[in-house]
Amino acid sequence: MNAFFEQLAIQRWDDHRYYHHDRINQSLHFLSAISFILAYACLFWDPAVAALIGWLVSMTSRQAGHFFFEPLGYDEVNQASNEHKEAIKVGYNLRRKVVLIGIWAVSPVLLLLDPSAFGLLPPASTMTDFVHNMGYIWLVIGVGGLLFRTIHLFFLKGVMAGLVWMSKILTDPFHDIYLYHRAPLALLRGERIAPR
Repeated sequence: MNAFFEQLAIQRWDDHRYYHHDRINQSLHFLSAISFILAYACLFWDPAVAALIGWLVSMTSRQAGHFFFEPLGYDEVNQASNEHKEAIKVGYNLRRKVVLIGIWAVSPVLLLLDPSAFGLLPPASTMTDFVHNMGYIWLVIGVGGLLFRTIHLFFLKGVMAGLVWMSKILTDPFHDIYLYHRAPLALLRGERIAPR
């Protein structure tokens, strides 16, 4: 069990030090974390709504922070190139994120082409039904993306690394609130880059 928590600490540290320098990104992660926890709670009463919150608020704010506010060039603080950081990233690096977000972005076309999603959902008769069905599609994409990368890591880095990464992803909202709850206030004080 100690090895599991050691790997979890390493994955969390690598993620934080390489990809969360900017206070705007940290603030967006704080927003994302709160909305992910809300989405987790919604899973118990309406999984489709949980997925809508997860993708439209949580993932959008989280990934916007990475794509628009974190430097993509040489990381002076860690003395590491972007290529180096992306190579050691255990989960979804930026290239993999683009693929996942692309799948999410084009997924509404599935319901436009086949409103029942190949007979898996009742066809939507209203826009509310369509959006609700879209939530179910996005839930499948989210769970599928999590399981796909976890199993992929089983083969690349071992079962332990995959399970650690999956645990990290599922608990990141709680950890991000702990790490980044002060970021919005620091940003208001004019601190754009987090001190080391």
